[in-house]
Amino acid sequence: MYAIENGTVHTVAEDGTIEGGVVVIDGSEIGVVGNDAEIPAEATVIDAAGKHVTPGLVDAHSHAGMAEWGEPEDADVNEGTDPVTPHVSAIDGFHPRDGELERAFQGGVTTVSARMGSGNVIGGVICSMKTYGDLADEMCIREDGMKAAMGENPKRYHGEQKDRQPSTRSGEDEPFDRDLGMANLARVVEGELPLRVHAHRADDIATVFRIAEEFGISDLSIEHATEGHLIAEEFERRDVPAIVGPSISSASKYELRNITFETPGLLQEAGVRVAIQTDAPVLPQEHLDVCVGLAVREGLPESVALESVTRTPAEILGIDDRVGTLEAGTDADVAVWDGPMFELGSDAEEVFVDGEHAYSRDRDDVDPREEWAW
Repeated sequence: MYAIENGTVHTVAEDGTIEGGVVVIDGSEIGVVGNDAEIPAEATVIDAAGKHVTPGLVDAHSHAGMAEWGEPEDADVNEGTDPVTPHVSAIDGFHPRDGELERAFQGGVTTVSARMGSGNVIGGVICSMKTYGDLADEMCIREDGMKAAMGENPKRYHGEQKDRQPSTRSGEDEPFDRDLGMANLARVVEGELPLRVHAHRADDIATVFRIAEEFGISDLSIEHATEGHLIAEEFERRDVPAIVGPSISSASKYELRNITFETPGLLQEAGVRVAIQTDAPVLPQEHLDVCVGLAVREGLPESVALESVTRTPAEILGIDDRVGTLEAGTDADVAVWDGPMFELGSDAEEVFVDGEHAYSRDRDDVDPREEWAW
């Protein structure tokens, strides 16, 4: 049992921000949050005076655990034998010892939506995973969607490299026989499994909207949404969230020519639900907070900055009953920061995942799991 006291507690929930608040961690859950919470005698107390206490951060679009940090040839992000692979699942390729995950929780990121890459038109089932743990099955919160991709990546990965469809955007329309008996795709069509679509260009995003409307798919998110701000009113009208990023990039391909950190703020201003992502390892997973800070600099209101990497992505992923807020009964995923999370000079000092003290910046003892070597 732990108690974090005297900090500025950002609950990202109904209680708002509590100055000098207390967070009691009871086993794997949050026990009590408040000003006058009684601290149990058996609790290990952490004094957070002058610090900021937040929920563990949530990255709604990541390849951490899938891309094998430092070992790109071993990446399990794309099953490249076919452009349509709805039968594969991220949990089968998730590696709890991926070094990207260690850097994630050390940077305050405690949950990621681990997913296939964008090489396939249909990539497979993706999963919300904790970043700290030993077994993928135990780290998994839930299956949170079916990965799909539009645009240049599947064209290049299959058409150019393997000389088969899709080699054009038109080729993406009919890559397979429409067999809705395929179990996982049927779950998407029936609304049991959300559709998560990689799309940068505004016209590709519009195509996704049209296809979703054709098949009656309402549980949908647009991933990257690089030109999403150009058709923000369509996102708002359809109540489709945008998971924006990674925006620290030059235009490495044509469809990124309008990349800007202004996108999250412009979408949010239009009434769109916005989450910010790293696309790790495209950007290091531990720098999710940096991405938020740069979005704030370019117009995202400070008042929603923390929400964009806690409650909002948790809601999009359908896991907000467990993560994304500091409330009694939610998972004890907590980060203590030496300054406001989104300020570029701030750093995570203490991190808890499922109530385990996963990281302490000043702790001398070694995580016994490091005998495995990350």
